[in-house]
Amino acid sequence: MTRIKQFDLPDLGEGLTEGEILKWLVSVGDDIELNQPIVEVETAKAAVEIPAKWAGRVSALFCEEGAVVEVGTAIIAIDTDPGAGDLPDPPAVEESAQGGAPGRTPVLVGYGPRTTAAKRRPRRNPALGTPVPAAQNPSHPASVRTSAPTPATAPAAAAPATAAPAAVVPTRPEPVTVVAGPVLAKPPVRKLARDLRVDLRLLTGTGPLGSITRADVQSAIEAPTTQPDVQFDASREQRIPVKGVRKLTAANMVASAFTAPHVTEFLTVDVTRGMRALDRLREQREWRDVRVSPLLLVAKAVLLAIRRHPMINSSWAGDEIVVKDYVNLGIAAATDRGLIVPTIKDAGRLPLRELADALNELVRTARAGRTTPADMSGGTFTITNVGVFGVDAGTPILPPGEAAILAFGAVRETPWVHKGKVKVRQVTTLSLSFDHRIIDGELGSRFLSDVGHVLADPEAALLAWS
Repeated sequence: MTRIKQFDLPDLGEGLTEGEILKWLVSVGDDIELNQPIVEVETAKAAVEIPAKWAGRVSALFCEEGAVVEVGTAIIAIDTDPGAGDLPDPPAVEESAQGGAPGRTPVLVGYGPRTTAAKRRPRRNPALGTPVPAAQNPSHPASVRTSAPTPATAPAAAAPATAAPAAVVPTRPEPVTVVAGPVLAKPPVRKLARDLRVDLRLLTGTGPLGSITRADVQSAIEAPTTQPDVQFDASREQRIPVKGVRKLTAANMVASAFTAPHVTEFLTVDVTRGMRALDRLREQREWRDVRVSPLLLVAKAVLLAIRRHPMINSSWAGDEIVVKDYVNLGIAAATDRGLIVPTIKDAGRLPLRELADALNELVRTARAGRTTPADMSGGTFTITNVGVFGVDAGTPILPPGEAAILAFGAVRETPWVHKGKVKVRQVTTLSLSFDHRIIDGELGSRFLSDVGHVLADPEAALLAWS
């Protein structure tokens, strides 16, 4: 029976195809136990610890920390019978950790199978900004870390540093070549413009009907440029790889913005009474150890308003609208890894105290980078608290699969007409974006108004709706 087994990066669910090795939790030569965490991997969803498939001794690590590897790639080799004696270097191909039927990608237990193989995509070298080919099959690794480098060998193994390129001062910015469009020019003239890197859109034609001639192109080259020289210094530029949470967020936002017809409405609310209600809540003995924030009141207001307008909590499914009778409340959270949206499952059934505890735990977990993919899936309605950054309002983009999202702005002391007199009141602005295929203006307005009523006077709203 094969002693050394290779462990492949498993499918962590949600259609993910790659992950970044954040931190190895074991080293070559370590004895490990079954299900012991061996590596921390960041995916587009979350940072997760992956457990060992077998007990044994680590014989090789195939990937360095910071490497982005694709699902199904071997990342570690484990000697499952280290007491049987020494072995030569780990063989190139051994038994896979999740071998199975052809066409199936390895799956981490509990995350569900994928029926298609992960697609390899060229990655970008962050130092040079140029695509590099995907890693070779790890069954034949070009370099396998089997031991830590010694001081004597480390300098020789290190790659030479690449010096930053010198500043370039072009004599003329290179224009974009245009080969088609409303510009009148014959094919030979267009070819000449391409060869000379002249943008035909910037020229005034002297030929018939205003067409551009060869002489016009030649004149553009011979004419002195009045544009000042621009210096480009690569050493003063920063290139940030787009991966992980940022990559997934960008893809989702683009897909949502160009799929669902967004509409955004705004409502400015006097929340003085609501803030006083929170102060009274904090004074109660059973709430003294609980962090009570305005977001708690907003979340409760949203849940109450969804109960009155269930269509807000729905999704578009092509030939039908799916209305949910449960609310998985998403809370947008800014973290070091980027913006993530963990959810509170079935939040509509939680009493106020349990909702407060769930909100606080959600924030703590997100800031610690321990939000799991399961915690960020299945959302039905999202709240984004832009007020924590001092922002008054915005036009939030819908998370894919949701019909509405609410942005909660900063609570500010503002001159406000109250009972016929101008007084200083605490005021905030709510922004509701919704999918106009599902929610029309009337429904969106009624929902937003109900949320505002709860924030303006929680006690009266609860009495009126009970």
